[in-house]
Amino acid sequence: MIQDKDKEELRVRSIRNGSVIDHITAGNALNVLRILGISGITAAIVSVAMNVPSKKLAFGRKDIVKIEDRELVPAEVDKIALIAPEATINIIRDFEVTQKKSVILPDLITNVVRCPNLNCISNSPEPIYSKFKVLDSFALRCDYCETIIDNDIATYLI
Repeated sequence: MIQDKDKEELRVRSIRNGSVIDHITAGNALNVLRILGISGITAAIVSVAMNVPSKKLAFGRKDIVKIEDRELVPAEVDKIALIAPEATINIIRDFEVTQKKSVILPDLITNVVRCPNLNCISNSPEPIYSKFKVLDSFALRCDYCETIIDNDIATYLI
């Protein structure tokens, strides 16, 4: 007989191979999918759980994204860190977690976020990539024009 606790744990099935992004700030799972370029049309099986109870996160809720047959690359992890600084990335192989790592905010991010200042050189036709200094998990400063993004970073993701 399955205990009540076990029933709660079985909301989304295990995956054989792929990535699990856990401890995403509640409400940001759809932004994570956007970062990863996952739309409704994909060959991969993607599972999303939103507003799941969490003991780790401050507000007591988290989102989880499971992607079968895909391992995340460092650039994707850097983008996820901007909107979900508490996230953990689990790499799954043959139903086992083979790697587990927390996301780490880099000091400088390049070509990940566009500057909201339309007059910034990074928004011109010049061959220049945007560069932002990471001030904290919710604020970035453009390396060229010093414009600060301090809310809704997901809006400016490239």
